[in-house]
Amino acid sequence: MRADVRQVADGAYLVHGSNTNWVILTEGDAITLVDTGYPGDRALVLDSLAAVGGSPGAVAAVLLTHAHNDHLGSAEYLRAAHGTPVLLHEAEVPHARRDFLHQVSVGRVLRNGWRPGVLPWAVHALRSGGTAHLPVTAPEPFPAAGPLDLPGRPVPVHTPGHTLGHCAFHLPDAGVLVSGDALVGGHPTSRAKGPQLLPDMFHHERARAAASLDVLAGLDADVLLPGHGPVHRGPVRDAALHAAERAGAARAV
Repeated sequence: MRADVRQVADGAYLVHGSNTNWVILTEGDAITLVDTGYPGDRALVLDSLAAVGGSPGAVAAVLLTHAHNDHLGSAEYLRAAHGTPVLLHEAEVPHARRDFLHQVSVGRVLRNGWRPGVLPWAVHALRSGGTAHLPVTAPEPFPAAGPLDLPGRPVPVHTPGHTLGHCAFHLPDAGVLVSGDALVGGHPTSRAKGPQLLPDMFHHERARAAASLDVLAGLDADVLLPGHGPVHRGPVRDAALHAAERAGAARAV
């Protein structure tokens, strides 16, 4: 099975896994890997690295937008097998260690099972390792504020709500925003198309997730690489404001 790797800017690639995306940033022979899909996506992760001329050993660091299983699936594998640092916001580090788990529960999924797309998504998530216990043994907080000294020079942007320590990653020079689950382009459990918040059941604090859209609206970028859904081209400010309007309308219903 081949990974769906799409170059979106110089040295920046969006990879569509099984219902979840990850991002590869390249600089010479070195790579920054942002998120790693489900545990069941490991072969796709490795194939995507090869597709851009890289390898697991070329990954300078794994950056996690957040520590849900559909984003940290191969993080511990890369750390243990290749010594790859796994970096997150300091508030997300204990989540990655599984000191606690802020992830949609099976019970909550079942209570939402009447919604279109929820049960097929849940079956896929279970088969892909969505409920597996896969802590990252030694996750590390970002070493300092500002751009990280890694390929792509990504700038972490704290966007809490989906989880406490959720971060997007801004690439100012490339005009790219890696938004994780703070702002997505679609999801199997959503009928909406285009920039949006994930459905409410997925957020630890829905109000804070909605408020974080204002943070994203303040960033200068015109390519949005979401954790779910297709690449979105156009001002990220407009995408974030559109998602905020949708979120407000949904809450008012």
